[in-house]
Amino acid sequence: MIGLIIAIILFNFIAFKTNKRLTANQIVHLWLFTIAFQSNFDVYIDLKYHGYWYFTDGADWTGILVHTVLIPPVNMMFLNWYPFKRNYIRQVRYFIFWLIAILLYEMLTLLPEPWGYFYYGWWNLWHSAILNPVLLLILLGYYKAVCKLEDRLLARKK
Repeated sequence: MIGLIIAIILFNFIAFKTNKRLTANQIVHLWLFTIAFQSNFDVYIDLKYHGYWYFTDGADWTGILVHTVLIPPVNMMFLNWYPFKRNYIRQVRYFIFWLIAILLYEMLTLLPEPWGYFYYGWWNLWHSAILNPVLLLILLGYYKAVCKLEDRLLARKK
């Protein structure tokens, strides 16, 4: 639990302190999207198929912290610093850097309590390595869709 609390404080502080790109509307969209997407995914992988879990196998109250206040600021940081206006090579390097960082953080969460809070059933790091790029691409697509909706709304107001 100590590791989770430190990560929540650190990630939220960094995400909000360094945010220069995301509007309040985008943050709310991103936060709610992350919670909904992660929760839906975990209903199957965690609760139904017991692939992994937070703290205890099955539903628990402490797992809510992971969904609601840990993962959304990480997504904020990813999008805030994403080099949208840079060349493709730079974007790919940034993407790879984040994939490695996420996997390293997942390895830290596997430490014994009180530092770790994540446990594997049949899931392993390779599953995450394969799935994380897809999840980050979905996040990028969602962010771009929200930006387009905002642009359309602003154009209508003019």
